[in-house]
Amino acid sequence: MKLLENKVCLITGGSRGIGTSIVKTFVAHGAKVAFTYRSSASSAESLISDLGADHVKAYQSDASDYAQSEELVKQVIADFGPIDVLINNAGITKDTLMLRMGEEQWDQVIEVNLKSVFNLTKHVLRPMLKNRGGSIINMSSVVGVFGNAGQANYAASKAGILGFTKSIAKEVGSRNIRCNAIAPGFIATEMTDELDEKVVEDYTSKIPLKRFGQGEDVANTCLYLASDMSTYVTGQVLSVCGGMNT
Repeated sequence: MKLLENKVCLITGGSRGIGTSIVKTFVAHGAKVAFTYRSSASSAESLISDLGADHVKAYQSDASDYAQSEELVKQVIADFGPIDVLINNAGITKDTLMLRMGEEQWDQVIEVNLKSVFNLTKHVLRPMLKNRGGSIINMSSVVGVFGNAGQANYAASKAGILGFTKSIAKEVGSRNIRCNAIAPGFIATEMTDELDEKVVEDYTSKIPLKRFGQGEDVANTCLYLASDMSTYVTGQVLSVCGGMNT
C-alpha cells in the first residue's frame, strides 16, 4: 500500500544522510517529491538517477535564505501543484566548546538549522491555508531536548525548533494543518562513519537498544506523520533515538 499516493512533498537537505532516506521512502510510497540541496549537486543527480522516477526533482536552494526559500516554494508549486507535506530537514553542525566558539559558528548553525525552518514554513503556510490542509515535519534532535557539551549552538537551534513546532501547531490546527517534530538520536550517516571506533562504542553504550539507528528509521517516522495515518497528531515531538530520551 502506497501511503503518499500523489501527495506533493518538499524536503530540504534531501541529497545526503537522513534526507536521502526520506526521499527514497517517499518516492516508494507514491509521493511527488521535490528536494533541495545547497552544494552537493552530484549527490542530488546520483539520487535521482538511482530512483529512476519521473515524479522527483532536485532544486539547488539555500534554506537559510528567505528570498530563495520563497522562490523555491513558488517553483515547486508551479512544477508539481500545491504542497501537501513540508519536511524541514536541512541542518549543519559546527561543534566546539563555548569558550572557543566564534560568532560565525553560532550564526551559521542558527541560520541553517532554525531560520530555515521559519523560512520554509512561512512560505508554505499561505498555500496550505488556501487548501485547508497540510503536514509540516521539523527535524530536531535529542540534543535539542537534553543538550550536549560542545554543541551549544546546535542544541539551541534544535530546541528552538521544538518551541516553533508547538506554536505553529496551535496557530494553524483549525485549518487542518498539522505540525510535528522528530528528534533523532545517533543515526548512522556519512558523518558517523568518520567517528573513532572507541567514540562509537561509548555512544552505543548509552543507547538502550545498543545500536545506532538507520536513516530508514527516521524516514518511516516521517512517512507516518506525512500520511493520513496521523491525522489526529499535531504539536508532538517523536523521539527516534533507541531509548536515549527515556
